[in-house]
Amino acid sequence: MILNGLTRTTIKGSLLLNRGLRLYSGTVKDSSETTHFGYQTVSTREKENLVRGVFSSVASNYDLMNDIMSMGVHRLWKTHFINKLDAGMRPGTDRPLAFLDVAGGTGDIAFGLLDHAKHKFQDTQSTMTVADINPDMLMEGERRCVAQSSYGRSPRIQFLEQNGETLDKIEDNTKDVYTIAFGIRNFTDIQAGLNTAYRVLKPGGVFACLEFSHVDNSLVDTVYQTYSFSLLPLMGQLVANDRDSYQYLVESIRKFPKQEEFAGMVRKAGFYVPGKGYEDLTFGVAAIHIGVKL
Repeated sequence: MILNGLTRTTIKGSLLLNRGLRLYSGTVKDSSETTHFGYQTVSTREKENLVRGVFSSVASNYDLMNDIMSMGVHRLWKTHFINKLDAGMRPGTDRPLAFLDVAGGTGDIAFGLLDHAKHKFQDTQSTMTVADINPDMLMEGERRCVAQSSYGRSPRIQFLEQNGETLDKIEDNTKDVYTIAFGIRNFTDIQAGLNTAYRVLKPGGVFACLEFSHVDNSLVDTVYQTYSFSLLPLMGQLVANDRDSYQYLVESIRKFPKQEEFAGMVRKAGFYVPGKGYEDLTFGVAAIHIGVKL
Protein backbone atom coordinates (compact mmCIF):
# COMPACT_ATOMS: atom_id res chain seq x y z
CA MET A 1 0.00 0.00 0.00
CA ILE A 2 1.32 3.46 -0.91
CA LEU A 3 0.09 6.68 0.69
CA ASN A 4 -1.86 6.61 3.91
CA GLY A 5 -5.56 7.20 3.27
CA LEU A 6 -5.45 6.69 -0.51
CA THR A 7 -7.29 3.99 -2.35
CA ARG A 8 -4.84 1.49 -3.69
CA THR A 9 -6.61 1.21 -6.61
CA THR A 10 15.44 38.57 -16.47
CA ILE A 11 18.50 36.46 -16.85
CA LYS A 12 21.75 37.31 -18.67
CA GLY A 13 21.20 34.72 -21.30
CA SER A 14 24.46 34.65 -23.22
CA LEU A 15 26.54 32.77 -20.66
CA LEU A 16 23.81 30.27 -19.82
CA LEU A 17 22.84 29.85 -23.44
CA ASN A 18 26.41 28.98 -24.38
CA ARG A 19 26.57 26.44 -21.57
CA GLY A 20 23.26 24.98 -22.65
CA LEU A 21 24.26 24.64 -26.28
CA ARG A 22 27.29 22.59 -25.31
CA LEU A 23 25.11 20.25 -23.29
CA TYR A 24 22.05 20.02 -25.49
CA SER A 25 21.36 16.59 -26.94
CA GLY A 26 17.60 16.17 -26.69
CA THR A 27 14.54 16.12 -28.87
CA VAL A 28 14.60 18.90 -31.44
CA LYS A 29 11.65 21.23 -30.97
CA ASP A 30 10.10 23.65 -33.44
CA SER A 31 12.12 26.84 -32.98
CA SER A 32 9.05 28.94 -33.90
CA GLU A 33 7.22 27.83 -30.73
CA THR A 34 7.74 30.03 -27.69
CA THR A 35 7.50 29.63 -23.94
CA HIS A 36 8.73 31.42 -20.82
CA PHE A 37 12.17 31.27 -19.26
CA GLY A 38 11.55 33.12 -16.04
CA TYR A 39 10.07 36.40 -17.24
CA GLN A 40 11.62 36.15 -20.71
CA THR A 41 9.89 34.78 -23.79
CA VAL A 42 12.14 32.32 -25.60
CA SER A 43 11.79 29.54 -28.13
CA THR A 44 10.99 26.11 -26.72
CA ARG A 45 14.31 24.75 -27.98
CA GLU A 46 16.19 27.64 -26.38
CA LYS A 47 14.52 27.06 -23.01
CA GLU A 48 15.81 23.51 -22.79
CA ASN A 49 19.33 24.79 -23.42
CA LEU A 50 19.00 27.59 -20.88
CA VAL A 51 17.58 25.37 -18.16
CA ARG A 52 20.41 22.91 -18.73
CA GLY A 53 22.85 25.77 -18.27
CA VAL A 54 21.25 26.87 -15.01
CA PHE A 55 21.45 23.42 -13.44
CA SER A 56 24.94 22.73 -14.74
CA SER A 57 25.89 25.95 -12.98
CA VAL A 58 24.34 24.99 -9.63
CA ALA A 59 24.87 21.20 -9.64
CA SER A 60 27.73 21.15 -7.14
CA ASN A 61 25.92 23.61 -4.85
CA TYR A 62 22.39 22.27 -5.28
CA ASP A 63 21.65 21.85 -1.57
CA LEU A 64 23.03 25.31 -0.89
CA MET A 65 20.73 26.68 -3.60
CA ASN A 66 17.70 25.08 -2.00
CA ASP A 67 18.79 26.24 1.46
CA ILE A 68 18.95 29.82 0.18
CA MET A 69 15.65 29.60 -1.68
CA SER A 70 13.72 28.04 1.21
CA MET A 71 15.72 29.34 4.20
CA GLY A 72 16.61 25.71 4.89
CA VAL A 73 13.02 24.52 5.20
CA HIS A 74 13.27 22.36 2.04
CA ARG A 75 14.84 19.62 4.16
CA LEU A 76 11.72 19.45 6.35
CA TRP A 77 9.48 19.56 3.28
CA LYS A 78 11.33 16.62 1.69
CA THR A 79 11.11 14.56 4.86
CA HIS A 80 7.37 15.23 5.08
CA PHE A 81 6.98 14.39 1.38
CA ILE A 82 8.68 11.01 1.86
CA ASN A 83 6.72 10.23 5.01
CA LYS A 84 3.44 11.19 3.33
CA LEU A 85 4.10 8.76 0.51
CA ASP A 86 4.95 6.04 3.04
CA ALA A 87 6.07 3.78 0.19
CA GLY A 88 7.74 0.42 0.45
CA MET A 89 7.19 -3.30 -0.01
CA ARG A 90 5.11 -4.41 2.96
CA PRO A 91 6.16 -7.41 5.05
CA GLY A 92 4.47 -10.57 3.83
CA THR A 93 4.35 -9.48 0.21
CA ASP A 94 6.75 -10.61 -2.49
CA ARG A 95 6.54 -7.82 -5.08
CA PRO A 96 9.20 -5.11 -4.75
CA LEU A 97 8.26 -1.62 -5.83
CA ALA A 98 9.76 0.15 -8.83
CA PHE A 99 10.45 3.80 -7.95
CA LEU A 100 11.15 6.54 -10.49
CA ASP A 101 12.49 9.91 -9.31
CA VAL A 102 12.44 12.45 -12.16
CA ALA A 103 14.62 15.58 -12.18
CA GLY A 104 16.24 13.87 -9.22
CA GLY A 105 19.89 14.15 -10.24
CA THR A 106 21.46 14.70 -6.83
CA GLY A 107 19.56 11.76 -5.39
CA ASP A 108 18.30 13.12 -2.07
CA ILE A 109 14.67 12.13 -2.66
CA ALA A 110 15.72 8.78 -4.11
CA PHE A 111 17.96 7.91 -1.17
CA GLY A 112 15.30 9.11 1.26
CA LEU A 113 12.61 6.91 -0.28
CA LEU A 114 14.80 3.82 -0.20
CA ASP A 115 15.86 4.57 3.39
CA HIS A 116 12.22 4.97 4.46
CA ALA A 117 11.25 1.68 2.83
CA LYS A 118 14.15 -0.09 4.53
CA HIS A 119 13.73 1.33 8.01
CA LYS A 120 9.93 1.15 8.21
CA PHE A 121 9.16 -1.97 6.18
CA GLN A 122 12.49 -3.83 6.09
CA ASP A 123 12.29 -3.46 2.31
CA THR A 124 15.70 -4.09 0.80
CA GLN A 125 14.46 -5.20 -2.62
CA SER A 126 12.58 -2.28 -4.20
CA THR A 127 14.45 -0.53 -7.00
CA MET A 128 15.04 3.13 -7.88
CA THR A 129 15.62 4.87 -11.21
CA VAL A 130 16.86 8.45 -10.97
CA ALA A 131 16.17 10.31 -14.22
CA ASP A 132 17.48 13.77 -15.04
CA ILE A 133 18.05 15.69 -18.26
CA ASN A 134 21.27 17.22 -16.95
CA PRO A 135 24.44 15.07 -16.92
CA ASP A 136 26.14 17.33 -14.37
CA MET A 137 23.30 16.80 -11.90
CA LEU A 138 23.46 13.04 -12.49
CA MET A 139 27.23 13.02 -11.92
CA GLU A 140 26.68 14.80 -8.61
CA GLY A 141 24.04 12.23 -7.67
CA GLU A 142 26.28 9.30 -8.53
CA ARG A 143 29.09 10.87 -6.49
CA ARG A 144 26.80 11.26 -3.50
CA CYS A 145 25.48 7.74 -3.92
CA VAL A 146 28.98 6.38 -3.42
CA ALA A 147 30.21 8.89 -0.85
CA GLN A 148 27.16 9.70 1.25
CA SER A 149 24.58 6.91 0.95
CA SER A 150 24.51 3.24 1.89
CA TYR A 151 23.74 2.21 -1.69
CA GLY A 152 27.18 2.69 -3.24
CA ARG A 153 27.16 0.83 -6.52
CA SER A 154 24.11 -1.23 -5.64
CA PRO A 155 22.22 -2.69 -8.63
CA ARG A 156 19.01 -1.48 -6.93
CA ILE A 157 19.63 2.11 -8.05
CA GLN A 158 20.42 3.48 -11.51
CA PHE A 159 21.00 6.99 -12.85
CA LEU A 160 19.56 7.68 -16.29
CA GLU A 161 19.93 10.77 -18.50
CA GLN A 162 16.39 11.43 -19.70
CA ASN A 163 14.12 14.29 -20.72
CA GLY A 164 11.26 14.17 -18.22
CA GLU A 165 8.77 15.23 -20.86
CA THR A 166 9.31 12.02 -22.84
CA LEU A 167 11.20 9.43 -20.74
CA ASP A 168 11.76 7.46 -23.91
CA LYS A 169 13.86 4.80 -22.17
CA ILE A 170 11.10 4.03 -19.64
CA GLU A 171 8.48 1.56 -20.82
CA ASP A 172 4.75 1.97 -20.32
CA ASN A 173 3.14 0.70 -17.11
CA THR A 174 6.41 -0.22 -15.39
CA LYS A 175 6.70 2.05 -12.32
CA ASP A 176 4.84 1.97 -9.01
CA VAL A 177 5.85 5.39 -7.69
CA TYR A 178 6.80 8.51 -9.70
CA THR A 179 8.28 11.40 -7.71
CA ILE A 180 9.52 14.79 -8.78
CA ALA A 181 10.74 17.48 -6.36
CA PHE A 182 11.47 21.06 -7.39
CA GLY A 183 11.84 20.04 -11.02
CA ILE A 184 8.60 20.14 -12.96
CA ARG A 185 8.39 23.94 -13.10
CA ASN A 186 11.53 23.85 -15.29
CA PHE A 187 9.90 21.65 -17.94
CA THR A 188 9.28 23.30 -21.29
CA ASP A 189 5.92 21.50 -21.59
CA ILE A 190 4.60 20.66 -18.12
CA GLN A 191 1.49 18.91 -19.43
CA ALA A 192 3.61 16.64 -21.60
CA GLY A 193 5.61 15.71 -18.51
CA LEU A 194 2.43 14.86 -16.60
CA ASN A 195 1.12 12.80 -19.51
CA THR A 196 4.40 10.88 -19.55
CA ALA A 197 4.18 10.28 -15.80
CA TYR A 198 0.77 8.68 -16.37
CA ARG A 199 2.16 6.55 -19.20
CA VAL A 200 5.04 5.01 -17.24
CA LEU A 201 3.09 4.28 -14.05
CA LYS A 202 1.35 0.96 -13.52
CA PRO A 203 -2.37 0.96 -12.74
CA GLY A 204 -2.57 1.83 -9.06
CA GLY A 205 0.71 3.73 -9.30
CA VAL A 206 1.19 7.03 -7.50
CA PHE A 207 2.36 10.38 -8.92
CA ALA A 208 3.79 12.71 -6.24
CA CYS A 209 5.18 16.19 -6.87
CA LEU A 210 6.83 18.59 -4.42
CA GLU A 211 7.23 22.07 -5.88
CA PHE A 212 7.55 25.71 -4.93
CA SER A 213 4.11 27.25 -5.20
CA HIS A 214 2.02 30.34 -4.40
CA VAL A 215 1.36 31.90 -0.99
CA ASP A 216 -2.32 32.72 -0.40
CA ASN A 217 -1.81 35.01 2.63
CA SER A 218 -1.24 38.56 1.34
CA LEU A 219 0.96 39.64 4.26
CA VAL A 220 3.14 36.54 4.12
CA ASP A 221 3.27 36.80 0.33
CA THR A 222 4.53 40.39 0.52
CA VAL A 223 7.35 39.35 2.84
CA TYR A 224 8.15 36.29 0.72
CA GLN A 225 8.23 38.21 -2.56
CA THR A 226 10.48 40.87 -1.03
CA TYR A 227 12.86 38.15 0.12
CA SER A 228 12.68 36.31 -3.20
CA PHE A 229 13.28 39.18 -5.59
CA SER A 230 15.44 41.46 -3.45
CA LEU A 231 17.59 39.10 -1.41
CA LEU A 232 17.75 35.73 -3.18
CA PRO A 233 19.64 36.88 -6.32
CA LEU A 234 22.00 38.92 -4.14
CA MET A 235 22.63 35.91 -1.90
CA GLY A 236 23.23 33.79 -4.99
CA GLN A 237 25.86 36.30 -6.07
CA LEU A 238 27.54 36.48 -2.66
CA VAL A 239 27.39 32.80 -1.69
CA ALA A 240 27.59 30.99 -5.03
CA ASN A 241 28.87 33.73 -7.37
CA ASP A 242 25.83 33.07 -9.56
CA ARG A 243 23.18 35.80 -9.51
CA ASP A 244 21.68 34.94 -12.90
CA SER A 245 20.70 31.36 -12.04
CA TYR A 246 19.01 32.44 -8.82
CA GLN A 247 17.17 35.24 -10.62
CA TYR A 248 15.77 32.69 -13.09
CA LEU A 249 14.78 30.27 -10.34
CA VAL A 250 12.84 32.98 -8.49
CA GLU A 251 11.05 34.02 -11.68
CA SER A 252 10.28 30.40 -12.57
CA ILE A 253 8.35 30.01 -9.31
CA ARG A 254 6.15 33.00 -10.13
CA LYS A 255 5.44 31.59 -13.61
CA PHE A 256 4.47 28.14 -12.30
CA PRO A 257 0.70 27.45 -12.22
CA LYS A 258 -1.14 28.07 -8.97
CA GLN A 259 -2.09 25.06 -6.89
CA GLU A 260 -5.63 24.65 -8.23
CA GLU A 261 -4.52 25.03 -11.85
CA PHE A 262 -1.72 22.50 -11.47
CA ALA A 263 -4.07 20.02 -9.78
CA GLY A 264 -6.31 20.40 -12.83
CA MET A 265 -3.37 19.59 -15.10
CA VAL A 266 -2.71 16.43 -13.11
CA ARG A 267 -6.36 15.44 -13.61
CA LYS A 268 -6.12 16.25 -17.32
CA ALA A 269 -3.25 13.78 -17.63
CA GLY A 270 -5.68 11.06 -16.51
CA PHE A 271 -4.94 10.77 -12.81
CA TYR A 272 -7.48 10.40 -10.04
CA VAL A 273 -6.78 13.35 -7.72
CA PRO A 274 -7.99 12.80 -4.15
CA GLY A 275 -9.72 15.78 -2.49
CA LYS A 276 -8.42 19.11 -3.70
CA GLY A 277 -5.29 17.34 -4.90
CA TYR A 278 -2.61 19.19 -2.99
CA GLU A 279 -1.25 20.07 0.43
CA ASP A 280 0.21 23.51 1.08
CA LEU A 281 3.45 23.69 3.03
CA THR A 282 4.57 26.82 4.92
CA PHE A 283 1.62 28.99 3.83
CA GLY A 284 1.87 27.71 0.24
CA VAL A 285 5.55 28.52 -0.32
CA ALA A 286 5.63 24.92 -1.49
CA ALA A 287 2.97 22.30 -2.15
CA ILE A 288 2.66 18.55 -2.52
CA HIS A 289 0.46 17.28 -5.37
CA ILE A 290 -0.78 13.69 -5.58
CA GLY A 291 -2.39 11.67 -8.34
CA VAL A 292 -3.24 7.98 -8.70
CA LYS A 293 -3.41 6.04 -11.95
CA LEU A 294 -6.53 3.91 -11.68
